[in-house]
Amino acid sequence: MDGGVPVDRSGTGANTGTGKRPNEMLGSWFVRSGWSKGELARQVNRRAREMGAHHISTDTSRVRRWLDGEQPREPIPRILSELFSERFGTVVAVESLGLRTAHQTPSTSGVDLPWAGPQTVSLLSEFSRSDLMLARRGFLGTSLALSAGPALVEPMQRWLVPAPGGEPSAVGAPAPGPATAHRPLRLSGPELELLESTTVMFRQWDAQCGGGLRRKAVVGQLHEVTDLLQEPHPEPTAARLFSCAAELAQLAGWMSYDVGLQPTAQKYFVLALHAAKEAGDKPLGSYILSSMSRQMIHLGRPDDALELIHLAQYGSRDCATARTQAMLYAMEARAYANMGQPSKCKRAVRMAEDTFADAGSDGEREPDWVRFFNEAELNAENAHSYRDLAYVAGRSPTYASLAEPLMERAVRLFRDDPVHQRSYALNLIGMATVHLLKQEPEQATELAGQALTVARRVRSERVNNRLRKTVDTAARDFGDVAEVLDLTDKLTAQLPETVRAV
Repeated sequence: MDGGVPVDRSGTGANTGTGKRPNEMLGSWFVRSGWSKGELARQVNRRAREMGAHHISTDTSRVRRWLDGEQPREPIPRILSELFSERFGTVVAVESLGLRTAHQTPSTSGVDLPWAGPQTVSLLSEFSRSDLMLARRGFLGTSLALSAGPALVEPMQRWLVPAPGGEPSAVGAPAPGPATAHRPLRLSGPELELLESTTVMFRQWDAQCGGGLRRKAVVGQLHEVTDLLQEPHPEPTAARLFSCAAELAQLAGWMSYDVGLQPTAQKYFVLALHAAKEAGDKPLGSYILSSMSRQMIHLGRPDDALELIHLAQYGSRDCATARTQAMLYAMEARAYANMGQPSKCKRAVRMAEDTFADAGSDGEREPDWVRFFNEAELNAENAHSYRDLAYVAGRSPTYASLAEPLMERAVRLFRDDPVHQRSYALNLIGMATVHLLKQEPEQATELAGQALTVARRVRSERVNNRLRKTVDTAARDFGDVAEVLDLTDKLTAQLPETVRAV
């Protein structure tokens, strides 16, 4: 076998024929790369060996046939995609090379993906591998596009559609690929527990240090888990592995969101939701949808955020714990606040508070991913809802006054929390914005100065951007106040312009 394609008697490959035309898309990337045919062949062989596909042996004549229109079989299209992505510092999808994959996988920039186990594993593997490769060169997510409106919401609604044969939809492993075909594996209980505990550790690091410090490590762990999912496993083991993949993909998305890689974050959230469906884990799916909702609020699309939250609430209505339901109500309130609907916002705030009062009362074991939603986080979310209402209502002091006691309590609780340092910084900034709304610049700058101290310890573009925006607002509205001038100078000197994810 040559280049992954069975060779016929003429030696021209399996996909030859009188109708074959030159592959102009591949040819264009090839010419711009500056590689010779021999160099591209050597690169393909090297990458194939790294993947464990030792049966592949490409030469210049094979490369010439690809350029002439021959369609190679997997894993050649994926390898070529990776090589050109690495060469140009942007994601070059298989389709952009004029090539086909075995399952006709969608473009890496899309969110309307097939809801099936093997495709989910393949897409997770492909995207995490590309992310790791481009992260080494600082070109993260440069060719992805954000989806919004019906193009985002409608594909996510299929999360609720039962798969043929019931749920979980396809927890059996896909057919092994070249790298795994000869490596049968059975994971023990302790090994699965170690994988799950590693995810918990990563989540703590994110909360304490921000998304910029360990993002690549999370993506690497996710890629390892997708490798495991390409092995045959008993159904309970496969379901746990899919849950692990879903949590890691959500966390990779959250960290990407935190450092400003919005299209990359959205792609991970979508893939996480697919993995959660494969695991049959509806509460986890609702949490992932809440992360997507938060991103939409951040991007100024509260209508989309509300639809995603309602989808999460409906999908987990019969299985989510009180803490998870309270989290979803709090996010619903944020969406209504940003839509300028105060009565619905206040109702959702009350529902969040009332439901949270029942959290843990029934002794039910809660997953680690929802434990962040504690009393401090509840107060913080509800305070931000009222603060957002104040902005939407034309800097209303009434809503700012509703936000103040809740924000003060959140700041006080986070101050004593050594793990959730990013949340501490964000709520110090939130409290500063409340004081600005109340025309109290001295108090605002004092809190923003405290946030700057914390911001220098965490790698979070979200924290940095909110702090810059708050100080800019203070300088615009109270530029003659000495404390504001001093803080502006300090911010310029001490806060980096961008956070580099590692």
